[in-house]
Amino acid sequence: MSKKVESNIKAYSNNFTTMTPGPFALALRKNLIWQFIRFIVINIKMIIVVNKSH
Repeated sequence: MSKKVESNIKAYSNNFTTMTPGPFALALRKNLIWQFIRFIVINIKMIIVVNKSH
């Protein structure tokens, strides 16, 4: 029965309440410089967490 319900849901329609990224968020996702900065920040956070546990 759930298959029938799922077939009626259309993504990005007015009844679909999930947020979709705007143009700025999409631009950041494609920007390699921003991705590198985020990579460095996440790695620093991981190093801090690992150092706290040791």
